[in-house]
Amino acid sequence: MSILHELVQDIPIPKMIKVKQSFDDQKVEDLGKELYDQLNLKQIDSQIKPGMAVAVAVGSRGLDRLVETTKVTIAFLKEHGAEPFIVPCMGGSHGGATGPGQKAVLEHLGVKEEVVGAEIRSSMEVIQIDQLDNGLPVYVDKIASEADGIVVINRVKPHTAFRGPYESGIMKMISIGLGKQKGAEACHQLGFKHMAEHVPAMGKIIIDKMPILFAVATVENAFDKVAKIEVLLPEEIEEKEPDLQELAKKSLPKLFFDQIDVLVIDEIGKNISGDGMDPNITGRYPTPYAYGGPEVTKMVVLDLTEATEGNANGVGAADFTTQKLVDKMNRESTYANGLTSTVVGPTHISTAMPTEETAIQAAIKTCNILDFTKARVVRIKNTLEIGEIEVSENMLDDVEKHDRLEKISDLYNLSFDKEGNLQ
Repeated sequence: MSILHELVQDIPIPKMIKVKQSFDDQKVEDLGKELYDQLNLKQIDSQIKPGMAVAVAVGSRGLDRLVETTKVTIAFLKEHGAEPFIVPCMGGSHGGATGPGQKAVLEHLGVKEEVVGAEIRSSMEVIQIDQLDNGLPVYVDKIASEADGIVVINRVKPHTAFRGPYESGIMKMISIGLGKQKGAEACHQLGFKHMAEHVPAMGKIIIDKMPILFAVATVENAFDKVAKIEVLLPEEIEEKEPDLQELAKKSLPKLFFDQIDVLVIDEIGKNISGDGMDPNITGRYPTPYAYGGPEVTKMVVLDLTEATEGNANGVGAADFTTQKLVDKMNRESTYANGLTSTVVGPTHISTAMPTEETAIQAAIKTCNILDFTKARVVRIKNTLEIGEIEVSENMLDDVEKHDRLEKISDLYNLSFDKEGNLQ
């Protein structure tokens, strides 16, 4: 037995119960019709000339109904005589920061030529179109810059490392996504302290100088379903995006506990969040410029999603992980995140324990309480799926007192296989 096993072998893991968390589940039922109606209402057809090439910028996040949104947008453009094509719009390290890699990311999300009706033209080449007053360059994807029109599709949601009226959304998609690796580096150059200022400043320059036709913005509910979709003309983006950001913050799912001793997360990945896990859920942020969420004493991440392809960005925000996760880690793609964003803490490797069981025991051992049997433990699959969670026996009172929490099982012990992994 290793010294690590010896140090934690007597640490008890409390009994758990399954709990349902209730959130507002309002969503757009007929998304295609809603989007098509808005496109017509905005009279965008008057801006489209027969034969004009239109670059449709699509990102790497797992947006709800991204394929449908992209397909309807492309069909509308074609219907009015345009010749649309797709450009990957995903800033820095996504897809290994290569053209073929970024195309593969979109195809993995289901955005394929044969499905959405437009080819993907992917390159990391950019042109500089201007610079901010402080000297930071403003870049745009070269392929998109040569099109007659540009359309941007993205979800509006809170960022994980800074706060402001424009966080993750259309402005960031324009300033960082269209800017590819070099644009992302430029926007991050002076750190997240200035991101709330740089994102809209760069975005406004690109809107002024590039032929942006319109943007398609979505806001998702707590179950990651589209609750609102809005078509924004270029002159509306600056004014209307902050309202969508406020709605997104109100719609955000959360863990309904102010204090947690140990938070166990089964999996992290870039398909879950740019940070591997959403800090808005965990309360663990990569910078001091964002805030909110529960107070978590110790956090454990157990594994990577298959879709993240070894990119373990975010594991450094946890206190403990598993050797299994470390063995799956692609360090090049992981470290590329820190080199692009300038925030390297999330790409560190947290204390790696031999098994999932020992990782959980280590977190309990170090959570600074006198009686380990009374540890307040919460377990989630990932930060996208928190409608059903597990909580420890010592949190039953919290569950029974909360009108959005419902106990849906009896108490049980977590079960581990002979390798020490959760069953």
